[in-house]
Amino acid sequence: MARQDHGSSSFEQSYRCYPVSFIDKAHLERGDKIIMPPSALDRLATLHIDYPMLFELHNPSAGRTSHCGVLEFIADEGMIYLPYWMMENMLLQEGDIVELRSTSLAKGTFVKLQPHTMDFLDISNPKAILETSLRSYSCLTTGDTIMVAYNNKKYYIDIVEAKPSSAISIIETDCEVDFAPPLDYKEPEKPKSIPISNKTSPEGMEEPAAKKPKFSAFTGSSRRLDGKPAAQPAASTICPTLKQHQPETEKNGSKLLSPLSHQQSGKLVFGSTSNQPQNETPKVPLKKSTQEPPQKVEEPEFQAFTGRKYSLKG
Repeated sequence: MARQDHGSSSFEQSYRCYPVSFIDKAHLERGDKIIMPPSALDRLATLHIDYPMLFELHNPSAGRTSHCGVLEFIADEGMIYLPYWMMENMLLQEGDIVELRSTSLAKGTFVKLQPHTMDFLDISNPKAILETSLRSYSCLTTGDTIMVAYNNKKYYIDIVEAKPSSAISIIETDCEVDFAPPLDYKEPEKPKSIPISNKTSPEGMEEPAAKKPKFSAFTGSSRRLDGKPAAQPAASTICPTLKQHQPETEKNGSKLLSPLSHQQSGKLVFGSTSNQPQNETPKVPLKKSTQEPPQKVEEPEFQAFTGRKYSLKG
């Protein structure tokens, strides 16, 4: 039985619902258009409603709400025919009571869709197929699941989000469409990292260059000026500059004088002043590396049998 509300300025009716397959109009499954009785058209004609006609469907027993358009007014009185996917969204069975009310929806600017299965993305051009399929729809409601038929296969898509309101009209409007990952989508597993052995170097890495021998000065064999072998080893670790200031020790224990850098230019002294001219006074170096006290002037050596001679004969 249909319940009419004649005192209201809007259209409100209660009908028993059945799927569109009952009247041999299975092609209506590819959209959201319903079939209403002729009395509903007479009532709507007397009201000031917006065109195209949009309606709000409400299932009082389950508390579900959706929206739809109308295609024809040829149903039997007291009954309406709905696409079966819409009855599933509303949790309606054949012959259940559904409340119908006229409404006006804002034009949609954005909608986010989520396919149930990944095979919808395997279509060569899913965006074009979706655009063609949505031409059979008048409105979209957040939370509904619509059906898109292509190549003898049905694809179910959830309405995740809609703007500027939860229910929008998509008739003659430019609406931006976004896709969420399918419900059966699984993220690919990350490949496990393989430890690199220390023995084998990875490709692309350059081996470190061979170490070059460091330059070492004065590593040859040393020779003394008097021809005697040097007391120190040839490869000494002493710095060459410090080596010049260190006195050398001879086998007999005598020490050389200070380095040549402390003597007067143009003269060489090898440890004795006896070879100097007698008219010159021996010069004592200003500074010795060993800080010894200045040497005393040597006294004339003792000479034997230097007195007068006497004959035994007298």
